[in-house]
Amino acid sequence: MRFDVNGRSLELEFDARTSLLDVLREHLKLTGTKKGCNQGACGACTVLVDGERILSCLTLAAQYEGRSITTIEGLASDGALHPLQQTFIEHDGFQCGYCTPGQICSAAGMIGEIERGVPSHVTGDLASPTITLSREELRERMSGNLCRCGAHNGIVDAILEIYGTYKEAAE
Repeated sequence: MRFDVNGRSLELEFDARTSLLDVLREHLKLTGTKKGCNQGACGACTVLVDGERILSCLTLAAQYEGRSITTIEGLASDGALHPLQQTFIEHDGFQCGYCTPGQICSAAGMIGEIERGVPSHVTGDLASPTITLSREELRERMSGNLCRCGAHNGIVDAILEIYGTYKEAAE
C-alpha cells in the first residue's frame, strides 16, 4: 500500500487488519505517536490525515492509503520546531511528555477546524462566520486529549499563544 507520511511517499506491506498506530510505530519506527489506552479515549495516538486529526489506534491503516499522514515527527520543518512544539516547551505544556505529541497534533488539527468554521458543543454563535477561541472553546475542543500530569494550564496557554499569532498572520 502507498502512503505519504511526513512528506515522504512510502510503499508498505502489512496485514490489512493493522491499525494506523501500529504501522506508524512498528513498521515505520515513528514512536512519537503514543499508544495510550488503545481504545480511543485518551488521544495520545492523535495524528493528522490530510490536516484533520484522527485517533490512529481506532483506524485501520488500509483506510488511509494514498492520503497524507502527519505525525509529531512531521510537524517540524527544516530543523526547526513547529510553533506549537516550541510554545509547549515555553509554557511547560508537558510534564511526563507522554500525551504531548497527541496534544500538539490535536491542536494543529483544531486550528484547521476553526479556520473552516466547524463549531464545537460550546460555540456560542453558530451563525457567525468566525469562531473565537476562548479558553472554554479550547478546552472543549481539546477534551479528547487527556493529560494525567496536570499540565492543562500550560497546554491551554501554549495553544492560545499560537492561535493568536496564527489569527494575526491570517488577517
